[in-house]
Amino acid sequence: MNRVIAIAWNTFREAVRNKILYSLLFFAVLIILSALAIGNLTLHEEVRTIRDIGLFGIDLFGVIIAIFVGVNLLYKELDLKTVYTILPKPLHRWEFVFGKWLGMLLTLAVQISVMGIVLAAVLAAQGARFDLPTAKAVWLLFVNVMLVTSIAVFFSAFSSPFLSGFFALGCFVVGRSVPDIRALGEKLGPAANAVLNMLCDLIPNLHLFYPSGAIVGAEEVSVHRQFVGSDYILSATGYGVAYSFIVLLLAMLIFRKRDFV
Repeated sequence: MNRVIAIAWNTFREAVRNKILYSLLFFAVLIILSALAIGNLTLHEEVRTIRDIGLFGIDLFGVIIAIFVGVNLLYKELDLKTVYTILPKPLHRWEFVFGKWLGMLLTLAVQISVMGIVLAAVLAAQGARFDLPTAKAVWLLFVNVMLVTSIAVFFSAFSSPFLSGFFALGCFVVGRSVPDIRALGEKLGPAANAVLNMLCDLIPNLHLFYPSGAIVGAEEVSVHRQFVGSDYILSATGYGVAYSFIVLLLAMLIFRKRDFV
């Protein structure tokens, strides 16, 4: 376990020195701060507007960072040939992949924490609190980027950064549209419905992690209200963690079989 922690800490240190990550974080913070000005243009909906825009910024840039760094985690080591000096040591390949993933997860946790603190400050400037529903929303967005990171690492285990980023982004777009795809299948007939439902079962349902105003089962849920209860948070978190580990396990198996010669 010490080897995994060492890899994770080294990955985190490399990530925090990445200037591109700071640029992305800067734009995320800028969007959240701009929510204050935009909120003042609305009538009696200032707090909701600020919260919506702030969560959108955390969601958007969290996913961008997860994909950008995730697809380069393994490829960078191969491209710089550092993997040839690391793997001959008493280190299993699965430990290398798992450590990289943990380091990236720590980086994302820090990034999202910073964006959450900025959102709390902007809400406080408007006289509102960073309440429990908002905290639930930020947590769900963190689980979302954890899953997206696992998907990015999976594709990077056997593909180039460009293709890995394209595939990971495609999974995100389709995963966020799962309810719409299922509804489309019901309109297209039994055959198309079966195919689309099979696709939705394989693709991660990322819509669970941004449920604002959505219908889950027969109940409306929203991150802005108390409809998102602890049971929903636990089930969504369990789903995200389980799916992440399944995808990460596949990435480990592929990386284990990969020939670096």
